[in-house]
Order: sequence, then C-alpha cells, then structure tokens
Amino acid sequence: MAKAGMFGQIKQAAQMQRRMKKMQKELARQTVEARSGDVRVVARGDMTIKSIHIDPEALQNTRQEQLEKMIAAAVNNALKATQKEAGAAMAKNGGLGGLSELLGQR
Repeated sequence: MAKAGMFGQIKQAAQMQRRMKKMQKELARQTVEARSGDVRVVARGDMTIKSIHIDPEALQNTRQEQLEKMIAAAVNNALKATQKEAGAAMAKNGGLGGLSELLGQR
C-alpha cells in the first residue's frame, strides 16, 4: 500500500513539473510594456527584457543621470508587471497545482 502511495506522489510530481514547464513557455511568449519618461521597455513573462527604446530627443535633451534613472525605472516597472502576470497565470492554473497535496498538506 505504501508503494502505491509513493508512486502516486511521484506521478503527481511529474504532472506538476509538466504543467510548470508549459506555463513557463506560455509566459515567455507574453510581453508587457512599461514606460518612464522617454524610455519604453518591453519585457517577456520569463523575466527577460525583449527591447528598450529611448526617444532620440531624450538623448539630446536629457542629462545622463536622469536618463539612467528613467531606464532603471522602466525596467523595474516592466519586471514588476511580468511578476504580476506570472502570478495571475499561476493562480489561473491552480497555483502550484497540488504541491501541498504532494507534501502531505491539505
């Protein structure tokens, strides 16, 4: 009987791992955009930056320190947005999908 329970848990863990990989692939295809001043950042759901666009006028009319702050703010906003999207996707797909059951917590 104990073996059957253990194999069931192993099977459940493998299913959860497949769901997580699928969700990671889906998130990697999604993008979010964030702006700060004349800087626009596009980030993927896998927490990578797809692109950064700086308005050419900003390069002429903005101090370096100010432009660096805008870039940092836009990147941070984009990453926060991807975290929010990932959290929503996980909640939509049942959170960690049985992890608590696998660990014997219900």
